[in-house]
Amino acid sequence: MSDFEALREAVGLSQTEGENKAPHTEDAKTVVGIRFRTAGKIYYFNPEDKPVKKGDHVIVETARGVEFGTAVSDPMDIAAGSFPKQLKNIIRIATPEDEEKNAQNREKEKEAFKICLEKIERHNPEMKLIDAEYTFDNSKILFYFTADGRVDFRDLVKDLAMVFRTRIELRQIGVRDEAKILGGYGICGRVLCCHSYLSDFAPVSIKMAKEQNLSLNPTKISGVCGRLMCCLKNEEEIYEELNKKLPRPGDEVEGNDGLRGEVESVNILRQTVRILVEVDDEKELHEYGDGEWTLIRKRKKGKQGGGKKEKAEASPNENDIKALEKMEDDDRKNR
Repeated sequence: MSDFEALREAVGLSQTEGENKAPHTEDAKTVVGIRFRTAGKIYYFNPEDKPVKKGDHVIVETARGVEFGTAVSDPMDIAAGSFPKQLKNIIRIATPEDEEKNAQNREKEKEAFKICLEKIERHNPEMKLIDAEYTFDNSKILFYFTADGRVDFRDLVKDLAMVFRTRIELRQIGVRDEAKILGGYGICGRVLCCHSYLSDFAPVSIKMAKEQNLSLNPTKISGVCGRLMCCLKNEEEIYEELNKKLPRPGDEVEGNDGLRGEVESVNILRQTVRILVEVDDEKELHEYGDGEWTLIRKRKKGKQGGGKKEKAEASPNENDIKALEKMEDDDRKNR
């Protein structure tokens, strides 16, 4: 669901994109969603009867100055109470001159980045520069950086202000935000979700990996940012629902053919159960689909099902668990 659709749902509007917007009432406000970065957070502005449509570039006034953004929705009417304060207005739809100035700002940001790197080398603060960004009206330059702790950059700011003769803001960001800005490819081979479409970071936990029966190996379930992969959140709800319908390894079940045995493994997506049964004094693996088995008895606490190989794979390395717990803890602190 897009941010646009999520907002509609939150305020009780079910219309889909392409339909006529809801009729305007005294208790509604007309707004347009504006985004300033690819996959960035969406902010809402008052179009003031300007013919803005989805995909248009616009000039808006924000808390940090005049900015150049992209409309991600057509004008829509939503409940006035959905916004706690007065919405800022869209100044104008971007002109060719505005487009050219925005392109010039992108070039100036590259030069500002190089200069800031040189100043960091001179002052030597413990920080890693990630990006430089001009506001559209050039009233401020923002430098984004990562660091392990607090950084004293007062001398650096003074030096930069003397070079650029404008307001300077150094903003410390987390490793997830670093990956979002710089981009890259995940182990799936696709462009990072955070860089392509994910506007907000949802909390991700080790429990989600366990629920999806994934290997608790940090190299397999962590992203390029060094944190648990955001995509673990995508299918969490469906896995939780599917797991409710399955027994756990070690449980005793009976197949519809009358054979009983201990659950050796389950396939969550296929909803199949493999049980170890004894037939003619020999142990065999039998697989049963949805509705073809009945739970007889849950496993005793602490008992695990499966053979030695499965047990070894199900018992993650202690160091791996500590590393994953640290990722989860660091992520929680940075939110």
